[in-house]
Amino acid sequence: MPEVAIFLGSDSDLPKVKACFNIFNEFGVSFETSISSAHRTPEKIKEQIETAKDRGIKVIIAVAGGAAHLPGVIASHTTLPVIGVPIETQIAGGIDSILSILQMPSGIPVATMPSGQAGGANAALYAICILSLCNKEYDSKLIEYRRKMKEKIFEKNNRLKSIGPLEYIKELEEKK
Repeated sequence: MPEVAIFLGSDSDLPKVKACFNIFNEFGVSFETSISSAHRTPEKIKEQIETAKDRGIKVIIAVAGGAAHLPGVIASHTTLPVIGVPIETQIAGGIDSILSILQMPSGIPVATMPSGQAGGANAALYAICILSLCNKEYDSKLIEYRRKMKEKIFEKNNRLKSIGPLEYIKELEEKK
């Protein structure tokens, strides 16, 4: 039974939040994914949201660009935590999406992540933080995840100190 529902405003958003799916798989978090438009399929969204708790959903992630109404529409139909992930646009580079999700009226909160790949990753990690309140296994995995991130920084710093910045830059460029 999925614990997280992920709604995307468009199928073109899927690759932009790939890190979200990867992190959920890494942590063993079950999720369902749906393409739904706040403007084109509002009835479908309302039906899915109204049955979410009965399906075991505990957290909702809504991915949207441009007007980015999807997170707010979803939040208006549930008391479950909703995490909005703004998608970069060609018009304003994503700032339009960010502001749309951030500007929720009082009483209908939506947690807002950054746009770009970090948005999908942080949405998944934030959802896991919420789930970890009732699941010690997720809490342990989060602690380990952060420990590994810290280790990688120490390794990179040691490498930088051992070879110098110019050689380090060369290595980074070769990895591209």
